[in-house]
Amino acid sequence: MNPNLQLLQSYPFEKLAQLKQNGVPPSHLKAINLSLGEPQQATPDFIVNAMNATLTHGLGKYPSTRGSEALRSSIAYWLTHRFGLTTGSVDPNQHILPVNGTREALFAFAQCVVNHHAPDPKVLIPNPFYQIYEGAALLTGAQPYFINCLESTQFQPNFTNIPEKVWKSCQLLYICSPNNPSGTVLDLSTLQNLIEYANKYDFIIAADECYAEIYADDLQPPVGLLQACMALGQSDYRRCIVFHSLSKRSNAPGLRAGFVAGDADIIAKFLLYRTYHGCAMPVAVQAASIAAWEDETHVATNRALYRQKFDAVMEILAPVMPVTRPPAGFYLWAQTPISDIQFARELFIQQNVTVLPGSFLSRTVNGINPGQNRIRIALVAALEECVEAVHRISSFIKTFCIEHTQNL
Repeated sequence: MNPNLQLLQSYPFEKLAQLKQNGVPPSHLKAINLSLGEPQQATPDFIVNAMNATLTHGLGKYPSTRGSEALRSSIAYWLTHRFGLTTGSVDPNQHILPVNGTREALFAFAQCVVNHHAPDPKVLIPNPFYQIYEGAALLTGAQPYFINCLESTQFQPNFTNIPEKVWKSCQLLYICSPNNPSGTVLDLSTLQNLIEYANKYDFIIAADECYAEIYADDLQPPVGLLQACMALGQSDYRRCIVFHSLSKRSNAPGLRAGFVAGDADIIAKFLLYRTYHGCAMPVAVQAASIAAWEDETHVATNRALYRQKFDAVMEILAPVMPVTRPPAGFYLWAQTPISDIQFARELFIQQNVTVLPGSFLSRTVNGINPGQNRIRIALVAALEECVEAVHRISSFIKTFCIEHTQNL
């Protein structure tokens, strides 16, 4: 048995289930779950239809690990136009691989690129973080190095404070922009600095950009890692890999469809790994993916719906708790007047609303847990449910929380 399995912590939603165990919410209140980043808006019909049309003949052959040329070409076109890359710089045959959602790819990627025989290998991870990053690092035999994302740094990693000896032992840096859970976005200069660090210290950057298509201002879409490469004149995208998914962009979390793109040499090695891994995308899913990547109308509609939600819930929540509207993503990273764990449990028991304690998404580093006294609220339910949920949160804060803090 792999001894590193013992290093894995319970997944945040396992911890949440235990936290809620034996809690009995009011039966007259409908349960509203805002803990999981699973879009509840309908998957567009044209994506479903494209998948169904292929099912009749797509089950009779093994799919290729590389995916179809049509799929890779549609991704290359989207990637080039979305991030303003030089035409032809993204070769569908060299720079792109389809994956079954970014979760499996983010995990598998570390297993492929980390050399656990190297002295003191490290994987750098923002803190709070998507727990896949940590698990992937630990199971390679590397040591996770967490970079606190605090309010004082606009909830972004402070890369300038990382010691040089850590950079020298870094093999892989995970970044998440737009960030989960804060929704903050790394700017062009920060990404360019990271690329220069990667070139200097010879490590790989894995950019999780799965929230990149949900943002507040149509005139300011989040910058991408490959875009930063191009701005530096690094058109071979060396040491840089991006991860994109249709789960959030197209409200299709069950489709399990996305892609990785970047450095051709790394992609070739990852293809070799995935050929043995046995994770080819089904033909029908490829057809649905092509339809999704080739349409922008549904994505713009999706962004507009999230903006409506933010408009509505911020008006209700802002007067009762410290919360900032993020530039991107669909989460609120809100500060709680009491312990985040107690807040989440009591909110469930009293109001039948489920949110995720921030400390479940973080690790304590240098005596600080960046998720402590924060909750992640996922605005994934219908507008009416989101509004109802935050009204209940507001009521909970005005009653239980205020009374509780006064009695301390």
